[in-house]
Amino acid sequence: MLLGEILHRGVIKPELAAQEKYAAIDELIELLIEAKDLPRNLRDAVRDPVAARERSMSTGMEMGIALPHGSCDRIENMMGALGISRKGIDFECLDCQPARLILLLVLPRHEFQVHVRTLAGISHLLQETTFRDALMAAEDANAILKLIRSEEQRSIFDGFRRRFK
Repeated sequence: MLLGEILHRGVIKPELAAQEKYAAIDELIELLIEAKDLPRNLRDAVRDPVAARERSMSTGMEMGIALPHGSCDRIENMMGALGISRKGIDFECLDCQPARLILLLVLPRHEFQVHVRTLAGISHLLQETTFRDALMAAEDANAILKLIRSEEQRSIFDGFRRRFK
């Protein structure tokens, strides 16, 4: 599944208020609730596995990216929320830099293979410095979503063209 298919305007926050990783996770979960993607009564059912995953091994990547994620038996569809922190948040990233792009992903426990492929695709998408810089500079959720969908479209067609040359 593509990131542009998971995200929508209501689950993108161009300026996170959180200053530490668990507060950032909570803020992104609240976005899911406010957007009506996640029923409020499932808040802890989603937060607990995401926080447990974070405690067992940090989801801080490199290049200012954190991908907190977890699975839940009580949801039917994959969901996600994206937050940007201009100051950066300590997610214990591999390169010891603060995370500025924090993407929360939650998926049904029975869709493990989809989860792995989605994380791989997102990781690949976020490797491009120019793209990450454009996300950080975007003014609002609409601009961020447009950038993501445009980059995914370009990436998909580039891969297609390379395969069939």
